[in-house]
Amino acid sequence: MNLVSIRIITARLNELVKFYEQITNVTAVQYTPDFAEIKTPATTLAIGSTKTLAFFGGDEIAKPAQNSSVIIEFKVDNVEKDYDRLADYLQNNIVQKPTTMPWGNKSFLFRDPDGNLVNFFTPVSAEAAAKFNNQN
Repeated sequence: MNLVSIRIITARLNELVKFYEQITNVTAVQYTPDFAEIKTPATTLAIGSTKTLAFFGGDEIAKPAQNSSVIIEFKVDNVEKDYDRLADYLQNNIVQKPTTMPWGNKSFLFRDPDGNLVNFFTPVSAEAAAKFNNQN
C-alpha cells in the first residue's frame, strides 16, 4: 500500500492553489475548476472545492477551514533558505521560525489561507537524515 495523496477541501480553491504554488514552487495541475493537484516526487497534495463533496455523498462529509489536527509536511533541501524566501509572503501566518526539533529536523511552521498548519522541514541530525535516505 502507498499513500498517494492528501486532499484539502476548501471554499477558496483558487486562493489555496495559488498559495501552494507559491510556497512549493510547483505549478498545480488543475483538472477542473473545482479540483487541482500539486505533484511532488513523493506524493500529491490535492485541493478540491466544496462542490466536489457531492461526489462523496454530500456537504456534511468534510468541512473546509476547520482542521486542527493535521499538519501538512514538506521535506525541503534547506529550511532556512525557504524561510528567507517566504517570510515576507507569509507575514502573520508564521507559527514558528526555523527551529531544531528533538527528533532531528529543523522545522518552519506556518498556516495556509484556510488555517491548515504547514511544516517545511530539513533533517539536520545524522539520525533524521538516515531516516530519509533513498526517499524523496
